[in-house]
Amino acid sequence: MRVFNISFHCLLKIALKKEENEEVQKEVEMSLLALSHIQFYSSIDKEPYLNEIKKIIEYHQEHYNLTRLAYQSAWKFLMDRYYEGNNSKWVIENELCFAREAAKELEDLSKCVDWKRKEEKMEGKEMKEVHIVNRWINVINNYLECCTLWNEELVGLIGGVVNVFRQAKDNYKNITKWCIFSFRGAVQNKNIEIDSLQKEGVVDLISEKMKQSTLQVEVIWDCLEFFLTILKRLKEKTDDKAEEVKRKANKKKMLEKLEEDGYEDVITSFHETIDCFHQQLKELTKNTFDYFVNA
Repeated sequence: MRVFNISFHCLLKIALKKEENEEVQKEVEMSLLALSHIQFYSSIDKEPYLNEIKKIIEYHQEHYNLTRLAYQSAWKFLMDRYYEGNNSKWVIENELCFAREAAKELEDLSKCVDWKRKEEKMEGKEMKEVHIVNRWINVINNYLECCTLWNEELVGLIGGVVNVFRQAKDNYKNITKWCIFSFRGAVQNKNIEIDSLQKEGVVDLISEKMKQSTLQVEVIWDCLEFFLTILKRLKEKTDDKAEEVKRKANKKKMLEKLEEDGYEDVITSFHETIDCFHQQLKELTKNTFDYFVNA
């Protein structure tokens, strides 16, 4: 453990360098990349790393001294420890404004990729940009699952992931798979409003995805869980009159949408075609169907 802590602090010391030359920039990038691969359950003194990584991110936000990969790596290291306590959450959500920064990075990176080109035909810098997009989507998963601050920046982040999904859907299956996983996490977080997921197009894109004839089992699972969670949330009554009116309106809108898209037929086909090795998934299709019928 002592050797590990020494190595960790050496990497952090290198990452804090601010000299603006190519050699130092490469050292910083490599050290942050190495830090981003430290497992989230590794024992590290919380306050020192939180303060130091915060300094690195804040300095970049002001001076833009990091490469895209280095900046994403700093965030990945921090976001892998997002669950550790209220202090970490406050810094990530309010002081460093993760939702705003992640949405901006996704937008900028999306402009650097020719999404019409097959992934296997990419090379060099463009391939690296796609890799960084994938890394961002993965850390966004953590955020959407348990963020507590609901604001326009979070709505913008959800819209940014929707935009990436729509651009990547034809040629980048891995990215679209992780986008759907992110939306599954988002709908399970009661701090995220269902009507915003509808307005940003999340419901539409998952509904479209479910109609495809060939889907990976994990994608089917995430899509079904997404709708099952929405239906469960929309059945939960509230004592707040304004919120109750809103809930009923959203529920009506959602059921009309699902009926229009032939949702019953879609999940029935999943139930019939999934082989016996995926019994849990069969149960999920049945439960989703029952919720839809009885909603």
